[in-house]
Amino acid sequence: MNATRAMPISRGASPVDPGAPGLRPGGHGGAGGPGGPGGRPPRDDARPPRDPRRSSRSVYRRRRLVLVAVVLVLLLVWPVALVVWADGRVQHTEALSGAAGTPGTTYLLAGSDSRADGTLVGDPTAGARTDTIMLLTAPGDGTASLVSLPRDTLVEIPGHGQNKLNAAYSFGGAPLLVQTVEGLTRITVDHYVEIGMGGVQSIVDAVGGVNLCWDAEVDDPESGMVWTPGCHDVDGAAALAFARMRKSDPTGDIGRGLRQQQVIQGVTAKLRGPSLLLPWEQVPLVTAGTDALVTDPGTGVVDLGRMALTFRAATGPDGFRGSPPIGDPDYRPGNLGSTVLLDEAAAALFWQQVTDGTLPTQAEQDAANGIVPEGQE
Repeated sequence: MNATRAMPISRGASPVDPGAPGLRPGGHGGAGGPGGPGGRPPRDDARPPRDPRRSSRSVYRRRRLVLVAVVLVLLLVWPVALVVWADGRVQHTEALSGAAGTPGTTYLLAGSDSRADGTLVGDPTAGARTDTIMLLTAPGDGTASLVSLPRDTLVEIPGHGQNKLNAAYSFGGAPLLVQTVEGLTRITVDHYVEIGMGGVQSIVDAVGGVNLCWDAEVDDPESGMVWTPGCHDVDGAAALAFARMRKSDPTGDIGRGLRQQQVIQGVTAKLRGPSLLLPWEQVPLVTAGTDALVTDPGTGVVDLGRMALTFRAATGPDGFRGSPPIGDPDYRPGNLGSTVLLDEAAAALFWQQVTDGTLPTQAEQDAANGIVPEGQE
């Protein structure tokens, strides 16, 4: 039988103890090992494993914060970009007289009756006229007002003597019209805004139509207005006919002025909708507006925004809309035919009230006339 030969043990070495810490099979100790000198620290086996649900929630929160930040940036950048873009689209014409200012802010709105845009097919009228002339005033304090000036108002036109108001535009364009209105009212025009026929139609269509009311049956071939008594939702073409009709109205230009103011009121009412805060709703409206309007060089998109707010104030219950005091609606001075003669004394007081903001509000006028506001019957 072969004897098992014992292995020699080197001097200084100790026998291997299989149970010694760090040297047992699969152990982590020992020199240079994870638990030995210079090695990695031992893993903390007491630390719980990462919860995948908590990690998912953390990622979701980070993404939500990024989304909120992007939305906030867009909310800040979009209005500025929209104003800059719109300002570049506005057309300008020289108009203001440079006269000393009067209290408040006054806009002269002229409705150009030019057929050049092709809105009225088959109409042979050449050139441009101003069948709509309105003075919109935001006083420093008090009642905002929208005053329609009848186009046939007898006035003194600088350099041309007495004539109808709309002749000023024919003689000298926007600058002479501004000077003539300032001479009539003693109110300085701060902003001039002109809109063409096609502009009225496109703006009404851009806001989705308006609701208009008229208590008469009308079938007027010249303006195209066909109407049954009452209130109706109409598109841009019907709103334009509503604003243009004059000859089938027994009050003539006075009634037309009231209908034009009603169209403006209908548009400004639509501008209050929350949907217009959306970019895809704003762009078509701004496009229609800037395509339709011509202003003096100092009037930009921000001024037009303020004008819209003044329109809203003037056409609401706390504003005034109407015409100046009329002495004779069919005054015939000679070779001018029928003109509108203002009551000189009453008109002087009226224009002072416009600048002072002391005109009676619509609510006050209704109360004086025994008209009960809708919903309070």
